[in-house]
Amino acid sequence: MNKIVEMKKLAPSINRLRLEVPEITRKAEAGQFVVLRINEEGERIPMSITDLDPKDGILTIIFQEVGKSTAHLATFKKGDVLADVVGPLGIPTHIENFGTALCIGGGIGIAPVHFIAKALKQKGNKVISIIGARSKDLLILEDQMKKLSDELLISTDDGSYGHHGFVTDLLTNLLLDQSTGVGFVMAIGPVVMMRAVCRITQLYRIKTMVSLNPIMVDATGMCGACRVTVGGKTQFACVDGPDFDGHKVDFDELLKRQGMYLKQEKTAMERFNQKMGLHTTQN
Repeated sequence: MNKIVEMKKLAPSINRLRLEVPEITRKAEAGQFVVLRINEEGERIPMSITDLDPKDGILTIIFQEVGKSTAHLATFKKGDVLADVVGPLGIPTHIENFGTALCIGGGIGIAPVHFIAKALKQKGNKVISIIGARSKDLLILEDQMKKLSDELLISTDDGSYGHHGFVTDLLTNLLLDQSTGVGFVMAIGPVVMMRAVCRITQLYRIKTMVSLNPIMVDATGMCGACRVTVGGKTQFACVDGPDFDGHKVDFDELLKRQGMYLKQEKTAMERFNQKMGLHTTQN
């Protein structure tokens, strides 16, 4: 139980982790997440689900090394065992036949979008996907998204692959074509990306959901660390989400809360690098 069956680097600082957790894979649905703990001293790390194989009991997670805990997790290998894997947590994404569903993933957000796009396709939707990254070498799951999508559009910030620009450029061009008939949008990625997507889709009055990943501690709704404001009311991403109506989310507040512990995160990363004999530090 909690055994790692694969740890593979997909891109710089981006890894695919496959875990043997049959009890979780029997229950998990698109949009949900799990919480990992590396060892008895480790912090609780919330991770979105990328895919699962209930038959073999294998859960797939794609994560980015952004701090001490995820950098430590990346050092684990096939055959290693994690102290804890708790889940599935959160409310699954509401899946129905919307006709045409648009899935937008930015950076590491492509990973959970993959699972949701798969569920939407299985429900009979026409799936259009837009995925983007800072550069070609950081783009993940292109082939997998292509298989799930009736149409796949790609952008990179630096123009090294696909459209030179942002996913919102492609979104705007797509929605200008009224024949697309998009009835639902799911967007996951950096907060600034999700905010920009929602500003555009609001103009077209298209139902848009976003998956939020604020600071999270216990993931049971008790600590209140993951609180977000949605429609003027306080919600907890762990138990009320992680999906929320993107047109009602207070993204400005969310951005401020995400930056609260940057100094402490940087210090923890520097200490970890020193311990591992590395010279790079978290910016």
